[in-house]
Amino acid sequence: MKQFSALQLSEPLQRALAEIEYLEMTPVQAESLPAILLGRDVIAQAKTGSGKTAAFALALLSALDPSAVSLQGLVLCPTRELADQISREIRRLAAFIPNVKVLTLCGGVPVRVHLNSLAHAPHIVVGTPGRILDVLKKDALPLTAVRILVLDEADRMLEMGFVDDIREIIDRTPPQRQTLLFAVTIPAPIRAFSRQFQRTPLEFAVANAAQDVPIEQTFFEASAEHKPAALAALLLSYRPEAALVFCNTRDGVGEVTDALSQRGISALSLHGDLDQREREERLVCFANHSCNVLIASDVAARGLDIKELPMVINFDIATDADTHMHRIGRTGRAGARGVALSLCSAAEAMRIELIADQQGKPLRWHTVPPTPGDSWHAPFRTVIVDAGRQDKLRPGDLLGALTGDAKIPNEAVGKIDVFPTRTYVAIAREWHDRAVQRLREGKIKGRSFRIRILGG
Repeated sequence: MKQFSALQLSEPLQRALAEIEYLEMTPVQAESLPAILLGRDVIAQAKTGSGKTAAFALALLSALDPSAVSLQGLVLCPTRELADQISREIRRLAAFIPNVKVLTLCGGVPVRVHLNSLAHAPHIVVGTPGRILDVLKKDALPLTAVRILVLDEADRMLEMGFVDDIREIIDRTPPQRQTLLFAVTIPAPIRAFSRQFQRTPLEFAVANAAQDVPIEQTFFEASAEHKPAALAALLLSYRPEAALVFCNTRDGVGEVTDALSQRGISALSLHGDLDQREREERLVCFANHSCNVLIASDVAARGLDIKELPMVINFDIATDADTHMHRIGRTGRAGARGVALSLCSAAEAMRIELIADQQGKPLRWHTVPPTPGDSWHAPFRTVIVDAGRQDKLRPGDLLGALTGDAKIPNEAVGKIDVFPTRTYVAIAREWHDRAVQRLREGKIKGRSFRIRILGG
């Protein structure tokens, strides 16, 4: 591993790296950053969690002139969740560079809100192609000063049908810009896309998910009608702190969620029919351990960067080997042990063969264990306070209210997520009723707020 200190980075960037304890570069950073900082176009194969975000964030900030009030860096990515993560990382690295404005442009909020934010030009914009194009068509986002264009998870954006939107956006940027393309897989369409918009790019490939993380893969044979019971048996036998379950269709997501709920297992679904708030709330519950199992399709799960995910389960075998690798690569990060379980019916045997061919070794098969008779409830429940950053509410205010008058022990208060207009507090299940009573009857910072309970 190489040290960040070996790079020719400005003092504010080196200071930010030290502050967040980024000392050694990951493989994708060590391989690509020297070329990126020299202004070269790059095409890099790297999965979520590999450190690619910090790589292109450092490039954007190194090339930035904060005194110029113009858009200089543009990042396109497939989902709002990924855009939010990228924006947060850029802001963290820009902490010691004065007056850097980073703006996120994604669906889920009215276009007029974004138009108001663009009254003063941002230095860097991160967003989804559809929303950025909406803003461009209103002549509210000049791209003539863009120095660096980043296409993150480019393979996913093309799969989701964004290719025409991306072309139109790129056509509005200066031809002399630097273009950085990152993808989990680099199939032929991505190479063709690169040839159209990049100038003699240098290519870097980081080992794929199956090779560079310690993932224990096991396959289980189960007929289609027995898969729900088999899934419940696996979850109740392993009892991971959290599990992400993949289905191939939206209908399948709903059916599997219902089947688990009927068996007393805390499960939530993630699908395209949810509005932005519903999606956020389900992700909050999964992250704060108010929900043990999240069930999603590949489309709904795109852009999710769930840290410390101990288990991935394929209820349906992915339609291709690359998607399978992308799924299981979400577990076993940062050197932690990951577990990937897959349920396979006879009709999916051909897909299994493709996965085995790609891995180049025999797959490990086990028998589905007997189903334990008990249920499995999440250790926490989530309480919503209808106040947030706009009300100057901080996590410490909630913690003080709960551990003070209500005498709830510190360890019974879990993750506290503060959003602009609401706050989510995870409370240990056995202390939940007392916490709700205290928050409804008492005051927080001398004020009363509406309190709601999220899910069961």
